[in-house]
Amino acid sequence: MRKGLRKYGALIPASNEPSGCDSIHLANAARINNPDALQRIKLDAPLLAAGLLTCCCLLLAGCGSSGGQESANVESISAESQNRESGNAEKQSAESQERESGNTASQSVESQERESGNTASQSAESPNTESRTSEEQADQPSKAGQAEALAEEAEASSEFEFTICFAGDINLDESSATTLFMDSQEDGIYDCISPELIAYMNDADIMCLNNEFTYSTGGAPLEGKKYTFRADPARVEILKLLGVDAVTLANNHVYDYGKEALLDTFAVLEEAEISYFGAGRTLEDAIKPLYIEADGRTVALVGASRAEKYKMTPQATETEPGILRCYDTELYKAAIAEAKENADFCIAFVHWGTEYSFDLEQVQLDTGKEYLDAGADAVIGAHSHCLQGLEYYQGKPICYSLGNYWFNKKTLDTMLVQLHFSGDDLGSSLWVEIIPATQTGCRTVYAAEEEERRRIFDFLEDISVNVEITDEGIVKEIP
Repeated sequence: MRKGLRKYGALIPASNEPSGCDSIHLANAARINNPDALQRIKLDAPLLAAGLLTCCCLLLAGCGSSGGQESANVESISAESQNRESGNAEKQSAESQERESGNTASQSVESQERESGNTASQSAESPNTESRTSEEQADQPSKAGQAEALAEEAEASSEFEFTICFAGDINLDESSATTLFMDSQEDGIYDCISPELIAYMNDADIMCLNNEFTYSTGGAPLEGKKYTFRADPARVEILKLLGVDAVTLANNHVYDYGKEALLDTFAVLEEAEISYFGAGRTLEDAIKPLYIEADGRTVALVGASRAEKYKMTPQATETEPGILRCYDTELYKAAIAEAKENADFCIAFVHWGTEYSFDLEQVQLDTGKEYLDAGADAVIGAHSHCLQGLEYYQGKPICYSLGNYWFNKKTLDTMLVQLHFSGDDLGSSLWVEIIPATQTGCRTVYAAEEEERRRIFDFLEDISVNVEITDEGIVKEIP
């Protein structure tokens, strides 16, 4: 509230001085704002009037009036003044008694009113209590409706939907045909892989591929190994352009330049904030699943390799870096079981099979099912450098090999595999989609024409176990 200015009034006070014209004056009573003083002024007004009349008479007498008349007038005036003073005194006394009587009566009435109000208030409490109880009862359906709405909202918030996209072998080795071709192109990697494919990769919630080389400028090629691949650490930026979130290092080329280059690879990927799995500084690290969040759900990725006839890529130990092997499946199945226990979904990414062969090894057919039994929701394979078929086992998919994605200048069919997860707390579903493409002349080209798409789908059906593929690329199990 705004503050105002205090207002002052001018009052005329009663005088206690002897009567006479000189004794009557109008005093400035500024800053006096007292109700009692104001009352006294009102009561003394007749006395002031009498004093004024006396002065007037004296003035008239001084103008030549007879002494007898003056005396009579003075006496008359004096008597009138006394009568007025007596009447005023009686009036003041009567008014004082009236005020006291009124105050007493007012106090009595106020006391009675307070007691009556308190009694009425106490009497009204019972109906009010009943009214509140009635209101609370009436509000119960409303609260029940709110609880139901909150439950529906919680159920809706538990729904999820996400996509994991997988690509096969990629090679950024400095002396490989693919890298030399990329360096000669105006737009680099964008002139090597179709924009449609790059869009699929970037749009996926999780993008994962097989990193089939090492990042380093150090180390030396392994003695006796025919093909060795090493990329400059700066090449890791290509993965970012492709939208890659994670890579498997469980393959037969990540150790091509020895321990030093492998350790460099770990450091380069970590600095680039690209996750990796299937290899590590110790066996514990190599076995450890990679956990990634997607739309409120946890996905675990676990990698292992059994791709070499002559085992030149070492398995990690308690003190030495390396990969996780799965010639003996026990460690890998234990890693899958651990991953599934700590995640909503688990994907096993395996490096296996015969190079440039569409035929499946019996060990692939056998161990692929073991990995699903261990807890994997899907198995993804690589290493053969060409496509291999698909199979459903107990409703779960196995993609035996993704083939080369962008690896060399050979002409080969390839694909992106998309795993689409959806559901809620009550259940989930997984369906597989194939994005067809062809690697040719150091380019990987999206199959946009319906006839070309159908050709690749038909080929995949022919080399698969029990699947059919729709024109839209949806993989379905044949009962």
